Amino acid sequence: MTIDQHIEELRAELCNAVYRDERRWVEEELAMALAEREAIWAGQEGLISSEPPF
Repeated sequence: MTIDQHIEELRAELCNAVYRDERRWVEEELAMALAEREAIWAGQEGLISSEPPF
């Protein structure tokens, strides 16, 4: 499963979360997944914009 798929699943769970504790847990998981995706993107950005080796 990709990080984007995981984020979409968490968003769907959040829409269906009934209990406060469940909702809080899903919100925390979603925040961590979004931060992980941002870190992945930042790492890819660094690879793409780095100077050529020669």
